[in-house]
Amino acid sequence: MEAYKNHRSIAALMNRNNVDTDQIVPKQFLKKVERTGFGAHLFHDWRFNADGSDNPEFELNKPAFKGARILVTGDNFGCGSSREHAPWAIADYGFNTIISTSFADIFYNNCFKNSILPIVVDATKLRALMDEIAADEGVEFVVDLKEQKVSTPAGNDFSFEIEAFRKHNMMAGLDDIGLTLMHEEKISAFEEKQKQDYPWLWKQG
Repeated sequence: MEAYKNHRSIAALMNRNNVDTDQIVPKQFLKKVERTGFGAHLFHDWRFNADGSDNPEFELNKPAFKGARILVTGDNFGCGSSREHAPWAIADYGFNTIISTSFADIFYNNCFKNSILPIVVDATKLRALMDEIAADEGVEFVVDLKEQKVSTPAGNDFSFEIEAFRKHNMMAGLDDIGLTLMHEEKISAFEEKQKQDYPWLWKQG
């Protein structure tokens, strides 16, 4: 998993509530088990017209939001089914930070496994951030995970909460597999001992 670095990025605005995982990545694209390639299908039904061309009415198709890594959006983001393809698509598209007042629980947990930082703010702060972006599309925010702060040009700065364990893993680039591999020597030692004590468990065929 890619380590989360403190960064400055364009903040894109998606002023929509209850964005569910079927809108994030529609079910017809859930044909792979790899994490890559899903960014092309992110918000497919909103991003594209029936002929496959870009929908100019969709927020993220605005030229000012090109290259944005921060997504500022409405309440209850990531609701619906538990598909992990949703954060895969978000990360593959380029976003690594989502700011909202609330997230669906499973989606929220899956974000941390895919180097996406979900930041929860209150409704007043979210409105201020949205207004700032709407007034200056292409504005850049600064996210400092180490200090747990977000800074904006208009001074809508705020601190956010994150569990220490999750913060450490994000900054170190450790997902569940990475955490397991930290104990690789112990796992190998256990396997070798088991091969000696219970050799029949390791017979092939």
